[in-house]
Amino acid sequence: MNKNTIIAIVLSTIVVLASLILQPILFPNTANNVAESENVTEETSAVKVEEDKKDLSLIVEDESDKNVEEQFFEITTKNAQIVLTNRGGDMISYKLLNHIDVDTKDGIQMVDNVSKTNRACAVAFGDVNSPINNEIFNVTHKDENVYLFTKSISIKKEDGSVSKIILGKRYTFDPESYVFKLDILIHGDDIENLVYTLRTSPQIGPHFDPKLNRYENRQFISFNGEKAKRQVISAKQFKSYNKDYLWNGIGGKYFVNLVVPLNPEKMDNSYYSTLINEENNYSNAQAICVRKPFSEDVEDSYYMYYGPREEKALKIFNVAENNSWKLSGLRLNECLNSNGWLGWLETILKWFMEVINKFVHNWGVSIIIMTILIKLLMFPFTKKQSLGTLKMQEIQPKIQAIQAKYKDNQQKLQQEMAKIYKDNGYNPMSGCLPMLVQFLILFAMYNLFNNYFEFRGSSFIPHWIEDLSSGDSIYTLKFDIPFFGNQVRILPFIYLASQLLFGKITGNGGTAAPGTSQAQMQMMMYVMPVMFFVMFYNAPSGLLLYWTVSNIFQMGQQIIINKTMKQKKAELAAKKNK
Repeated sequence: MNKNTIIAIVLSTIVVLASLILQPILFPNTANNVAESENVTEETSAVKVEEDKKDLSLIVEDESDKNVEEQFFEITTKNAQIVLTNRGGDMISYKLLNHIDVDTKDGIQMVDNVSKTNRACAVAFGDVNSPINNEIFNVTHKDENVYLFTKSISIKKEDGSVSKIILGKRYTFDPESYVFKLDILIHGDDIENLVYTLRTSPQIGPHFDPKLNRYENRQFISFNGEKAKRQVISAKQFKSYNKDYLWNGIGGKYFVNLVVPLNPEKMDNSYYSTLINEENNYSNAQAICVRKPFSEDVEDSYYMYYGPREEKALKIFNVAENNSWKLSGLRLNECLNSNGWLGWLETILKWFMEVINKFVHNWGVSIIIMTILIKLLMFPFTKKQSLGTLKMQEIQPKIQAIQAKYKDNQQKLQQEMAKIYKDNGYNPMSGCLPMLVQFLILFAMYNLFNNYFEFRGSSFIPHWIEDLSSGDSIYTLKFDIPFFGNQVRILPFIYLASQLLFGKITGNGGTAAPGTSQAQMQMMMYVMPVMFFVMFYNAPSGLLLYWTVSNIFQMGQQIIINKTMKQKKAELAAKKNK
């Protein structure tokens, strides 16, 4: 292995690591970022839905307070178990029944309010900093899926006078859908430039520790009818998003809370926040939607999607006939994670893997087969790259002589080097193409395996790799180890061994140059694999499985290449001795 090759690999590694870290920050969705100057047109923003039958008189029938104690109401659908409270008429639980949290062994909790004064679907009058309505509401429900909460509220106006209004919140749940409907009904005789805000849940599951799990995050997502904005949010943030939107919300790796106003033109800017008084160590994130000022009675409707960040579950709301709400044109699937500029390659690889899985019915096996096929496809290029390195060594003395002769004449130097390359049949770019293709595939694979919903909960080997979307585990420690956590894993050690063996095989067959030091070789063979081991210890097992199989299969390919290189070296030596 010559000095230039080592430098190229080190620099490439740095680029890979930097890209993996900076991609979500610099290019959260390069192809789909919302342009600053774009506005939502009436045509693209309109939510097509069957006419709603609303009745403002429902909240006017009784302005008196009936309930004085907090009550809870449980609703169970095909997909979720929901709990509402008459305190604020808010939601305190939305547990998915068909998606299990590996930590709690229970359904994924889409509504974890964290504190008692910040709840899902809470309404607050005034600006975004105003407290939510925390009073006890009256409640009526005509059937098990429709609940109406009402409350007479006094609001102090700017001139010091008090305006009395009636607030109504009506929930309508569909037994078959991840979408429920929330109507905000407001009546008053003295309404003047009133504003309210509507909140998503302060927390969606599953919980994660951002210090240990670098493969999970929380995103603020907004869609303007044409393009989506996905913004990774960190702790202690409170920012305004002053753009028109068709819908927005908060997303985790596999689940999202989305708010879809029936009339988005009535909405003002929105906010995303992680400034919550936490009662635990869980990360949290929340979207706050602001309604434009109004001076008369309002009947606002919102469709709320609380469910998996999965294409097949989201795309049904693009066509009215495919969903029970008869919603169309929402394009909720725009909330899916995308690799930006490499999204097209990710789509191809996903299709390829899904075709394989139709036959083997195991996503782990599908990963292995696809990895082997990709390596077989790339082998001719990899072999050509290695032979190109040998060819470069052959002509290196000529190049050094030319460089010394024309060191003061760069134009002549370039002409003579081009002539040497042509005479010896060497293309300096031939070694770059295979490396570039492999890096592109690596980037696409990283995002695919890190976000592919079908991997979640998919077992490869029972009692070992039970979930391809998370790290494998054979034992849970009673304490945390810095940078590693409390899970004892096997796959990262197999990955480390494959890295070390591959480095050794590559080094044995390399073309060491005089400028290559022992320290450089040691770094390539031992230091970097150990560094990768630490970084990827908690990586999704699907991703580690791909890298491990890739290393193991490439060892066999490298052995073949080493034999070819040995034969070529012998031929060169024989030619020199003639």
